[in-house]
Amino acid sequence: MAEATLVVGAMWGDEGKGKIVDVLSSTVSLCLRGQGGHNAGHTIVTGGVTYDFHLLPSGLVNPNCLNLVGSGCVVHVPSFFKELEQLKEKGLNTEGRILLSDRAHVDFDLFQAVDGLEEVELGKDSIGTTKKGLQASNSRSPTFSCKAARSGLMLAEIFEYEVLEAKLRRLADGYKKRFGDLLKYDVEDELARFREYIPKLGPYIVEEIPLLRSAKENKAQILIEGAQATMLDITYGTYPYVTSSNCSVGGILAGLPLDWRSIKEVIGVMKVGLLLAYTTRVGSGPFPTEQLNEVGEKLQQVGREIGVTTGRKRRCGWLDLVVIKHTHEVNGYTALNLTKLDILDDFDELKVATEYWFQGEKLESLPANCRTLDSVEVKYETLPGWKQSTFGKRAWYDLPPNARKYVEFIENFTGIPVKYVGTGPDRDHMIYRQGARAPQ
Repeated sequence: MAEATLVVGAMWGDEGKGKIVDVLSSTVSLCLRGQGGHNAGHTIVTGGVTYDFHLLPSGLVNPNCLNLVGSGCVVHVPSFFKELEQLKEKGLNTEGRILLSDRAHVDFDLFQAVDGLEEVELGKDSIGTTKKGLQASNSRSPTFSCKAARSGLMLAEIFEYEVLEAKLRRLADGYKKRFGDLLKYDVEDELARFREYIPKLGPYIVEEIPLLRSAKENKAQILIEGAQATMLDITYGTYPYVTSSNCSVGGILAGLPLDWRSIKEVIGVMKVGLLLAYTTRVGSGPFPTEQLNEVGEKLQQVGREIGVTTGRKRRCGWLDLVVIKHTHEVNGYTALNLTKLDILDDFDELKVATEYWFQGEKLESLPANCRTLDSVEVKYETLPGWKQSTFGKRAWYDLPPNARKYVEFIENFTGIPVKYVGTGPDRDHMIYRQGARAPQ
């Protein structure tokens, strides 16, 4: 049987999953995406080159790794080709190493036009999507809504042009009736573009089940790259301020035909200060530990907290272990990857959220109701800072004692070993602990 490691965001996304995927991809032969689309964003720095990934798996940086965009994903075809071209311009050869499942759904330009209009309809209740046709919540995201309503198209269907044309025209007509002249979209233009895309797409399309069956038979080492994070999961996140797919372990495996018994490790990625070393999120929604003060501004500036996909500044706050315990109960982490420890080097003291209280009572779990979550009182533990540089450190005992105590506090509180500690943006800026898999 194949052995798989799953990397999942433990908070609201933007935790730095791309780096750990890059590191671990050197130990595997297959890297998979199981959900989401090109509204995701991972940055990888290696060899002095910075790569930005969106739809494509970060395992492409490893020249010996085959990469698959799985059936649970949605594919915006123009962005797929654009991303390939951008990687090529940076000298990365992806030929023969990237495949798309024929069961993945198509994210049309039509859906992106509608996504923006649905946000206008929501007005002050806007969810804060990436306007890429697939991240709006309340099940309003056009791409995922059409998939659930059985009116969307799989990649396998677009090679029958008559089917593509009939379904896309039907969708466009329906949205035109709803939005009228507000919908600035030309179905003829998109159909014409797909006439050009279809022959180019052919070499990338694969039947996913036989591919992964072969991987299992050959006992392949597999890495699964989650997009977004558990607090953006449409079921277990801060609904409705979530994405439109299940980005927890269960949802990711629903998008990949893998035997659940092949999952050997689940790594939750978190920023260590205010972003798991501390915490961040982009867009609207509750954020109990958010710091709308000089602390939040400092984390934002020093941590360079700008969304890879959106370009928006990330909201910053203290590390929230209530959230981590919630997502652990959803995902069952076997290890944590703590990123950006170095961003906390200049703080005199650090606060860590350990309890939520509401109307005088301690909450036993993260509340489902966002209005309640937005009103909780947060109880913090205060830990001393270390006021020394941890940038680029690669050995555990090279860290200042207070930095080690900070990491150990996280381990003791959550009961999850912190196997990976990031100390900078580069691939080599990583400390491996307690049986962690180092790159080959």
